[in-house]
Amino acid sequence: MDFGPIYIDHIGIATNHLDNSSVFWSLLGLHQAENDETVIDQGVTTRFFSTSSPKSSMPVAKVELLEPTAEDTPVGKFLQRRGPGIQQLCFSVGDLHGMLRHLEENGIRLINSVPTVGAGGKLIAFVHPASTGGVLVELTQRK
Repeated sequence: MDFGPIYIDHIGIATNHLDNSSVFWSLLGLHQAENDETVIDQGVTTRFFSTSSPKSSMPVAKVELLEPTAEDTPVGKFLQRRGPGIQQLCFSVGDLHGMLRHLEENGIRLINSVPTVGAGGKLIAFVHPASTGGVLVELTQRK
């Protein structure tokens, strides 16, 4: 079965304040996206930083800062329990629907068996940490 190629798309980092958390990533030399995006369904405002020029023809790994829009959102609850830090690891796949079926057929617990719309209008789905060794894994459909 071919669901790829599969790339690391981004690492999501929960933060209480996008601006405060952005300083380090800028100093490191990452390229900040032009606009932040509020994803109402996820209860989060996102800010992306690319590891290389967005003009690259190859997939570019990113850091996604995640600021909750309220305390009762998934990222808000994460911050209450664990504090700021890595909240999820996202992989881009060529066939998200096929990958989800494949994982489910092999006993992997999914949070979303049907993709939803995430930042940038991309289709996304989450795999439950109970099936991944404790890591929240996000899968996204590569455009």
